[in-house]
Amino acid sequence: MAQARIDAETRTEFGKGAARRTRRAGKIPAVLYGHGTDPQHLSLPSLEFARVVREQGRNAVLEINIGGTPQLALTKTVVVHPIRPYIEHVDLLVIKRGEKVVVDVQVVVTGEAAAGSMIAQELNTIEVEADVLSIPESIELSVQDVEIGTQILAGSVALPDGVTLQTDPEALVVNVVAAPTQADLEGELDIEGAGVVEDAPESAPAEGDSAASSEG
Repeated sequence: MAQARIDAETRTEFGKGAARRTRRAGKIPAVLYGHGTDPQHLSLPSLEFARVVREQGRNAVLEINIGGTPQLALTKTVVVHPIRPYIEHVDLLVIKRGEKVVVDVQVVVTGEAAAGSMIAQELNTIEVEADVLSIPESIELSVQDVEIGTQILAGSVALPDGVTLQTDPEALVVNVVAAPTQADLEGELDIEGAGVVEDAPESAPAEGDSAASSEG
């Protein structure tokens, strides 16, 4: 994975108000930490950083220019607004060339399993260890023509050279099951409707009952 180069500025204001002002200026509040260094509060250009994440994924490696001093960093956490399409905050980890890091990498299922089957993906990411400059953007897992009843465990996923698995090898990643038939779906509907008793319509009281009530 090639590192992107981004110019960063040092932030001197903190808090929610300062963060909003940073975002209004077209920048993203960020914190850079790690390797025993004091945390540095930075602002990153929003459009450039968003482009890097789109191209490299959430484990993007950056060469950050901080006042003329370059620093290699790994994108650790990207906080996106829950409703609006913008990045609220970024955590960056100081890294050095040649070191290895443990990261979560997305598993992309490709191909079509056997006819009449359905793919249940139990894990969307797996944890791996890789060189900071060789982190895979994603890991493809082919299910082409895989038979019903097949279970693919994390230990069976093919990894690029130099990348080692950190997730439990026995963890289930993909489960190939039989697709439900029309009869199965109709049976589920019948079960959901079973046991429901409609309320009987209320009947008018008998004349004697009305008279007794009036007398009471």
